[in-house]
Amino acid sequence: MHMLMTTRIDIIQKLNVYPRFQNHDKKKLITLSNLDRQCPLLMYSVFFYKNTTSRDFDSVFSDLKLGLEETLSVWYPAAGRLSLDGGGCKLNIRCNDGGAVMVEAVATGVKLSELADLTQYNELYENLVYKPSFDGDFSVMPLVVAQVTRFACGGYSIGIGTSHSLFDGISAYEFIHAWAFNSHIHNKYSNAKITSKKDNLVIKPVHDRGNLLLNRDVNQGRDAIRVSNAAAICHLYQLIKQAMMTHQEQNRNFELLDSGFVIKTFELNGEAIESMMKKSLEGLLCTSFEFLAAHLWKARTKALGLRRDAMVCLQFAVDIRKRTESPLPEGFSGNAYVLASVASTTRELLEELTLESIVNKIREAKKSIDQDYINSYMEALGGSDQSNDGNLPPLKELTLISDWTKMPFHNVGFGNGGEPADYVAPLCPPVPQVAYFMKNPKDAKGVLVRIGLDPRDVNDFSNHFLDC
Repeated sequence: MHMLMTTRIDIIQKLNVYPRFQNHDKKKLITLSNLDRQCPLLMYSVFFYKNTTSRDFDSVFSDLKLGLEETLSVWYPAAGRLSLDGGGCKLNIRCNDGGAVMVEAVATGVKLSELADLTQYNELYENLVYKPSFDGDFSVMPLVVAQVTRFACGGYSIGIGTSHSLFDGISAYEFIHAWAFNSHIHNKYSNAKITSKKDNLVIKPVHDRGNLLLNRDVNQGRDAIRVSNAAAICHLYQLIKQAMMTHQEQNRNFELLDSGFVIKTFELNGEAIESMMKKSLEGLLCTSFEFLAAHLWKARTKALGLRRDAMVCLQFAVDIRKRTESPLPEGFSGNAYVLASVASTTRELLEELTLESIVNKIREAKKSIDQDYINSYMEALGGSDQSNDGNLPPLKELTLISDWTKMPFHNVGFGNGGEPADYVAPLCPPVPQVAYFMKNPKDAKGVLVRIGLDPRDVNDFSNHFLDC
């Protein structure tokens, strides 16, 4: 394994990729919502394709480039750049056709089979994506980057980075899916069946942020009342205050915990999830997300050995596309997630609450996400410095979950004739302890749970999470 960590990745070429044609509906400036401004960093995933028997690597790269030119013509903000407004603190997207960046690379002497289990994070993955140098000036940072890396076995990886200010998970999925579809228009080996699959319908994007742009005049003067409606924000303030007081009591400065997180993936098949639910929920019907979120919160809190009287919190992303008073249009391409939140003390969570009662609390938190909650949440975000990197302190008392199971990234057909990926690996996010629930490519009802853990907590967490 150590040999793989030091593998040389040779860059063959680096290109700027521009939209193929002018979009007549194009706006010069996309005003971003406060949800878009939370984390303007690039978020990366690596798509693995084990075999390219029917076409050579050069055609893979050129098809992807042509497909990206086509896609940027419709998803034109992706070819733009972030810019700060006149006041110097609010980020928006200038649609200036600055272009995306594509890199061609070779992993010298390495076969994909040598990476063993692709679901387990490997440091080599960090070298399979292009990371533009960044000195804090967003106006020169591309919003979409891609690196196509050839392996000695003929397989290849496509590492894709998209700015979180541009897309959330759902819109990134739609963009990448459109890109794969457009790449096959140019691929002579592509077979006709891909256009007839329901999975391959390409949604027309809507870039305007619409009713997610708050009218500050309307909300002025009500911030204090409205902010208190968003439980996620309230709970986060309480957790930070609790952490500061704990550190004060121990005569230490409040600083971010950073002990070098390790990324672990746990594979749960559909049968295992079903039997865990039957055993724990005594007939309560719920989704596998609700059950796994409750179970993971309990397992992580137990593993971290937190103080019995400490406040602990579970927060999870909720899609608001259909929860705003006027639902967002189909194909909305910006960020449309807020965090829902459930809080308790460690003692209550571990000694009093059953999984059934935690599931009910998760449902109540989800149900509370209405227009008022969304407004409060966005107002609270608007009060912070918008040019930061979106980092939250990695508080042990905060368990964060992001559900990717409705975004089957592995189905994206960059492979031969629109074939799906063998695996898609997200890289470390800015907040490494987030747990991702992802589709298991080998099992339709299975879930891959990927989480960042302190090395000291890995064994305890594994035991508690897998023992149910």
